[in-house]
Amino acid sequence: MYCIICGEMMADDSKFCPSCGEKVVGEMSTPTNTSGYSSKINDPAFAKYLKNTSRYSYIFSFVIALIAVVGFYWAGENGSDNMDNPQSLYIGLGIGSMFILIAFFKNLGQKKSKTWDGRVVDKSIEQKTKKVRYGDTYQMKPYVEYKIMIQPDAGKLYTLRDEDDDTLYNYYQIGDEVRHHKGLNTLEKKDKSKDDIIFCSACSSLCDIKDDYCHRCKCPLLK
Repeated sequence: MYCIICGEMMADDSKFCPSCGEKVVGEMSTPTNTSGYSSKINDPAFAKYLKNTSRYSYIFSFVIALIAVVGFYWAGENGSDNMDNPQSLYIGLGIGSMFILIAFFKNLGQKKSKTWDGRVVDKSIEQKTKKVRYGDTYQMKPYVEYKIMIQPDAGKLYTLRDEDDDTLYNYYQIGDEVRHHKGLNTLEKKDKSKDDIIFCSACSSLCDIKDDYCHRCKCPLLK
């Protein structure tokens, strides 16, 4: 069975939760799997997912870097756009290095991230415009920005933003307690008892609350 306070798995004859110390009384022994932070975050599938995404990001960046180097070298050899080698090759090396550095700092940021708890303190909807390119011209395109403000127990305000999609906006309500998971950099809502959807804490895919695993990455759903 599971503790309905913190989600920790317990033996069927447990009298107290080994994680949070909550006493098991009556209905407390009935697993709900929708209230409390899930202990499934410790499943090896999440560590495997992080390892794979890190590896794939480096592979992708190296491939793009190689394409940039070869492309600019070829352009220099053929005099395209008035470019000559070695100047053209240096440009390719610079662009390729930039892609590798982006992957490096992205993975470094994931490793340095921390787990923290917070609470949804505000939400807002704002009509905005942005410049979008259509062929050779630019036009101003209107869009709706949905914002969710979360205050960690310690630290600066954390903001979620979405454009023209109110799914997250409707999923979180002011006052909801949430947990930010390190490495994954995703949020888990503590009380999911009234929800019919759930977001995968690995790949962020939208799933049905009745499912046990993400339909996309196959990681356990935290419920």
